[in-house]
This record gives sequence, structure tokens and C-alpha cells, in this order.
Amino acid sequence: MSTYEAAITLLARREHSRLELGRKLEQKGHDPDVVTEALDTAEAEGLLSDERFAESYARARREKGYGPLRIRAELRERGVAAELAAQGMEALDEDWPSLAEAVRQKRFGGDKPREAKERARQSRFLQYRGFEADLVRRLLNED
Repeated sequence: MSTYEAAITLLARREHSRLELGRKLEQKGHDPDVVTEALDTAEAEGLLSDERFAESYARARREKGYGPLRIRAELRERGVAAELAAQGMEALDEDWPSLAEAVRQKRFGGDKPREAKERARQSRFLQYRGFEADLVRRLLNED
């Protein structure tokens, strides 16, 4: 199977960023120069798009209950430029406070924490999930 065919096969399963797809192809033993050519061809044909990947990835991670900070960091790790990541995040048009509360309730139940230790535990969880500290503080301190 040619490098280009291998790239198309991977793209048929799901969207990939250029960096991610390049790494996978090189791990499978394809020559780095040929990988670059195959990726350029796929981009020119509209089959590979970091913009489309950013929107798709951000949407999928939001559906799993992750916040904007975590999603942006994961997009950076996958080689998506900051401006494309920002566009992907804008496409979500998400109400982050509502999502944070839904994630908190799913994990910890409906009642807000009354004790400092429990509040700290829930705060760490929500910040790990990628919600901003200020949002988490407001969410957990409301009565």
C-alpha cells in the first residue's frame, strides 16, 4: 500500500490533524519525505484539513464533558495552530457554565459541596477537565 493510500485509509476512519497523520504514517515505516508529499496531496484535494479536524475534535471532547482549556491544550498537542483551534472552539458556541455544572452533577450528584475538603475535591476535578478556575470557583460557591 502506498503512503497516500495509507493516509486515505486512516482519514476514512476519522479526521486527523496533519501532524497526527504524519506521525502515524512514519510509525508504520513510511519514508518521511514521501509522507510529506502524501499529506500535501491530501490537503490539496481537501481530504485533510486541520480546520475540520479542530471543529470535529472540539465537538467530540465537549460531548465527553471537557472544558475549553483542556480542549485547546489537546488541539495544540495534535499540532493544530492556535487560530484554527480558536475557530474550532468558536464553532461550539457552548455555554461552559452549564456544561461544568452538568459534569459536576454527573460525577458528584445534585447537591453543592458544603465542606471545604469536598469543595476542593470537586474543584480539582473540574479544573482537570479543563474548566477555568474562576468559573469553577463561582459554580461551587453559589448558594
